[in-house]
Amino acid sequence: MQTKPFRIGTRGSPLALAQAFETRDRLMAAHGLGDEMFEIVVMSTAGDRITDRALAEIGGKGLFTQELEDKLLSGELDFAVHSSKDMPTRLPEGLFLSAYLPREDARDAFIGRAGPRLLELPEGSVIGSASLRRQALIRRLRPDLQVIVYRGAVETRLRKLDEGQVDGTLLALAGLKRIGRTDVVTEILDPQEFPPAPAQGAICIESRKDDLRVAALVEAINDIPTFEAVTCERAFLSALDGSCRTPIAGFAQTDGQTIRFSGMILTPDGTWHHRVEREGPASDPEAIGRAAGDAVRAAAGPEFFTSWS
Repeated sequence: MQTKPFRIGTRGSPLALAQAFETRDRLMAAHGLGDEMFEIVVMSTAGDRITDRALAEIGGKGLFTQELEDKLLSGELDFAVHSSKDMPTRLPEGLFLSAYLPREDARDAFIGRAGPRLLELPEGSVIGSASLRRQALIRRLRPDLQVIVYRGAVETRLRKLDEGQVDGTLLALAGLKRIGRTDVVTEILDPQEFPPAPAQGAICIESRKDDLRVAALVEAINDIPTFEAVTCERAFLSALDGSCRTPIAGFAQTDGQTIRFSGMILTPDGTWHHRVEREGPASDPEAIGRAAGDAVRAAAGPEFFTSWS
């Protein structure tokens, strides 16, 4: 019988906290537990503290997770809650993604100050984005725009937009929904033209492989369609050695016993891209994603990556 509160690790941004509390509330409902059985432990990560440089320059996605994972491995946390798209494809030995909450809307949202739609912005407008994928897609659609690195929590980016530092920015629609800020959205981007990042919109739980107590706890809230889709998308990333240096998009959906995946790789300047589509049994999502990654890598050829890396 569990007597001590489960310690839930999270970053301290409003979005991260909203995700941690949603996870806690789902666990309380699933197991009939009171809130005294859960302790939210807020931590600052290097990715939160260093906001003036692109992630690729300072270490990549792991900067949002390392401090939390260190505490997991030491036993100071029982599990951590993350935005799935922030998770590296290779996790520290002994840790795994043990559950996913039901996925929110995976699309990107545009917030425009100089115009409500990305394609309607005046020539030469400045767009701020921290995502290499978004930067490449913007350049592909609007090579006339200036794209700058633009990091920080959601509210920080919105404040910078209001101050006129940029003419527009893009954020995950899921995150805006979770913190109640869909009022700022001026356009929801078509996922065919502007495909989302792998795992975008999904909240994941990371825990120790040997902690059967936590595994049993979180199994009750694991959403199987989300688990299948994100597993497929992360396998696609892994097959391409996906990192913050690589513009990669990917989105999978399950339909009964079938999973359908669509992916894209781009050069950072957006001038070249390759698409791939695959479908297969939802019972083996990792194989579908890996096959899609292998296929698009073969189609692009090694020069696609070496030309700009």
